[in-house]
This record gives sequence, C-alpha cells and structure tokens, in this order.
Amino acid sequence: MFIKPCVSRVSKGCLYAHAANGAGKTTTIRMMTGLMHPTEGTVIIDGLSLQEQYEEAISKVGVVVENPEMYKFMSGYKNLLHFARMHKNITKERIQEVVRQVGLENRIYEKVSTYSLGMRQRLGLAQALLHRPKFLILDEPTNGLDPAGIREFRTYLRKIATEDGVSVFVSSHLLSEIELMCDRVAVIQNGKLIDIREIRNESASFYYVEAQPKEQVAAYLAQHNYNFMAEQQGYVVEMSKEDVPAFIGQFVQANLQLFAIQPYQKTLEDQFLEMTGGGQIAEANSK
Repeated sequence: MFIKPCVSRVSKGCLYAHAANGAGKTTTIRMMTGLMHPTEGTVIIDGLSLQEQYEEAISKVGVVVENPEMYKFMSGYKNLLHFARMHKNITKERIQEVVRQVGLENRIYEKVSTYSLGMRQRLGLAQALLHRPKFLILDEPTNGLDPAGIREFRTYLRKIATEDGVSVFVSSHLLSEIELMCDRVAVIQNGKLIDIREIRNESASFYYVEAQPKEQVAAYLAQHNYNFMAEQQGYVVEMSKEDVPAFIGQFVQANLQLFAIQPYQKTLEDQFLEMTGGGQIAEANSK
C-alpha cells in the first residue's frame, strides 16, 4: 500500500478516527508504531520523532490490534504481569488499577482460553494502558463484539480520553461507530488523506423545518432569501440558533403551519460519501 504524504494531528484527550476500509489505515498504523518506515516525512509523538528517538517515543504509545494475542494457557493476571516486566516501574498495584478500569476484576485470575472475545479485547486494552501511555492506537477495536460490548468499550474510551487526557487514535471502517465514539475523523482514500473533520459541531447552522403547505413554504423561504433544500417531508434551512425564534414568529404571521423545527446535521455516512465521491468506495475497498 502506497501512502501519500499527509499532515494529521491528534490532540490531547481527543478521540480520533481514520475511515474507509482497505484505503491504507493499517499501513498508516504500522508507520505510526515503527513497524514500517516511511520513505519521507516523520511521525512525532509528544514532541519526539519516532524515527530519531524511537525508544523514548514508542514508550508513550499503547497499541491494541484487531484481535489481541495473549498466552491462552495463562491467566489474564499472569499475562499482564508478563507484559509489565517489559516496562519500568509498573507495580502490582498499577496492574490491579488497570484491571478495575477495564472491568475484569472478577475474571482476571482465570485462563485467557476461557475468555470471550470482548474480554480479550478488554485484556488487550489493559495491557496497552499499563505503562500510562499518552497516545493509544486501536485497530478495528470493536470487531467481533456484541452491541453491549461495543457500547461498553466506547464508553470506556471516552472516559480515559476525558479523565486521563489520553489521545486515542481509532482505525475503523464502521462509520456509525466512529460517529458515536470519536471527536474528529480523518478519511484516507487510495492511500491519500482527503479530509479531516470535527464530528460534533455544537453550533449547528442548519435546521430541519417541517411545515405546510409545502409549496407555499418553499416560496416563502425563497422570497426571504433563505438558503434551503428539500429533505424528506420538509426543508433544511440555513440559519443560526439565534435566528430561530424570529423565524418561527415570521412563519406564524405568514399563516404557515409549522409542525417541527430541529437542528440538522448530516450523518457521518453522508459526509463520507461526499468526501469520497460515493462511487469510488468500492475501488478503495478493493485495494
């Protein structure tokens, strides 16, 4: 996979995602963890160059791949004890703290061979958090989890990002899950970073308006120079939050029947199709 040069920044305490299956996400992660060397450009982690200061830079990173591999004949606790020896100053108290954080305290002394996929994911997350990383990289973290497990995993990621200030980088092609989990999304297509967007925009500038008669509503919006477009049973109208009360009053005075008005924001799927051109998705996925 050829990845074109790109500039992307993951802020402290931010959940960040790359989208588009087969477009170069895993290759990007390999470069971010030093498993592959970029022919040009550099990876900076907490101000440290991964290429020039590898050991110090990578010590600030925790990684969970799609299906974390553990020693199945050992208990979850012994697995963590084994991984703890690879780092300095990880105490048994720290191991117990992380076990509680990921909710494995009731099963941690059982063999990993008895764990469900969701439990192995949590154990992998515990292992990645042992050394208190500043940057956590997750590759398709919710694959194989049931809805309850996905929701639990999502809630925990938001918790460590908010409370511990950990920057979380999620590689996933599941747009619906990214939309619920992350703050920002970067889209890679055919090895090229094509866009970076904030997922949550609190100051919505568009509102969905459902009113009748529909033809008269359209004429009214056009007459008053509103930017609008038809959407389902109504219209999407561009206006600020401060303009909404006056807008409603004007509708009443114009004898138009207003049934609903609410903030409107395109889904991440809609935005993704816009960014990638829609028809090119199959091409991206096939590589």
